[in-house]
Amino acid sequence: MLVVSLLFVVFFAEKLAFPIEYAIEKMKAPKVVGGFLIALLVLLPESLTAIEAAIYNGLQRSVNILLGSVCATIGLTLPLILAFSLSKSSSLILGLGQVEATLLVLTLLLCQITFSGGKTNILQGAVHLLLFFSYLIMMFD
Repeated sequence: MLVVSLLFVVFFAEKLAFPIEYAIEKMKAPKVVGGFLIALLVLLPESLTAIEAAIYNGLQRSVNILLGSVCATIGLTLPLILAFSLSKSSSLILGLGQVEATLLVLTLLLCQITFSGGKTNILQGAVHLLLFFSYLIMMFD
């Protein structure tokens, strides 16, 4: 059922890509904003659940939900999107610039620190949020 529901998510993300791309061109925003918006839509249900868990002092549950979401996204969504783009004979570029590669390395190091320890604490979550906000700032640079 996960693969079937993921097919629907990819199908709707493909349909939403054209209006989002049009709006980005009209607003003269960076092209990376489109990918960010699609990722937000795909990850919205898990994100809302994780935020609710964090609000009710379930930080470990929140991290576990988001980690599962990331594993599903990397393990299922990306290969499915790649297969879909190959079947449509369209090109899909997943390249990273220097800034994005640096932020990716920092994120991976931070995740290693967060998940190798015992329980997650609020300071680790704050550092993850700061790294996310720095990515948002760099997206518009």
